[in-house]
Amino acid sequence: MNTFDVIASMGHEQLVLCHDKVSGYRGIIAIHDTTLGPALGGTRFWQYASDEEAIVDALRLARGMTYKNAVAGLNLGGGKAVIIGDNRTLKREMVFRAHGRFVESLGGRYVTAEDVGTSTADMDFVHMETEYVAGLATRSGDPSPVTARGVFRSIQACARHRWGSDAIEGKTIAVQGLGHVGYFLCKELHAHGAILVVTDIDAVRVKRAVDEFGARAVDLDQIYSVQADIFAPCALGGILNDTTISKLRVEIVAGAANNQLLEERHGVELEQRGILYAPDFVANAGGVINVYSELAGWSSQRALRKADEIYETTLGVFEIAREQGIPTYEAADRLAERRLQAVGGLVRTWPQWPRKG
Repeated sequence: MNTFDVIASMGHEQLVLCHDKVSGYRGIIAIHDTTLGPALGGTRFWQYASDEEAIVDALRLARGMTYKNAVAGLNLGGGKAVIIGDNRTLKREMVFRAHGRFVESLGGRYVTAEDVGTSTADMDFVHMETEYVAGLATRSGDPSPVTARGVFRSIQACARHRWGSDAIEGKTIAVQGLGHVGYFLCKELHAHGAILVVTDIDAVRVKRAVDEFGARAVDLDQIYSVQADIFAPCALGGILNDTTISKLRVEIVAGAANNQLLEERHGVELEQRGILYAPDFVANAGGVINVYSELAGWSSQRALRKADEIYETTLGVFEIAREQGIPTYEAADRLAERRLQAVGGLVRTWPQWPRKG
């Protein structure tokens, strides 16, 4: 991989490779764009097959955060960090303190938070070394309920666009992934009368959904071919691809996972198959809204109200897609780029120089 060519092609500003000998920490911090403000994005802890795979994942996730923050109307740029390793390790303090020191070294250009494989407790370790961290247990805490609220509202917007009503009572929804966000999404869907079909790599999570929500459990690969109204991917990315799209028997795809399309052409394929797709960074923006609420000093209720706005944002994306005759994933990009260009084009005013003390 020619790293500089990849960074240039994806529009990134900075890529930082980090290593701490004592703790065994190996981290990557990717900063995509800071036009709107400091780059905000969580830290993912994952066992990657190679360093190259980890770098590409960090770059893709950072770019996604730029668009997510822009569409959500937040004054934040996009960044992401990944830590390479087994996220089940119990030796967490030194790993995350090392990570915090590297975050601190960027002087506020990047603000981190929890993500896949990390927790609010891990962020407390990061906080020992830097102030540039959000999603702390003592502040906004776990963003999952707010993320789930936003995904739920996006699903409602999809239902309104496709069926003329945002009611989901009696609709069958296949949920892939029952982690923090997937669980809270199921809770919202169940409360509104949806019929749930679920799967997860963790049998304990599956049993919980079956017991609490009356969900029907299926095998991991079977979730794609379930006869349902909506497919809600809430696990890892790249799951909408040549293999899985042909299996789908749904009218809508809307979920919490990042980078659901393996390639952009898969968004076109969904369109050609008549499947309405809610772009992931629009639907799952509730998490970053929750983190921003901590930075901005908002209450938890205000964060939920902001997440409710994802309903109108999703409908706005569908309207752009209809007007311009483009797939919904491209329409979401256009909406984000419109805000980036508008803010980036503002006249810059400078203080008197040289400054007088």
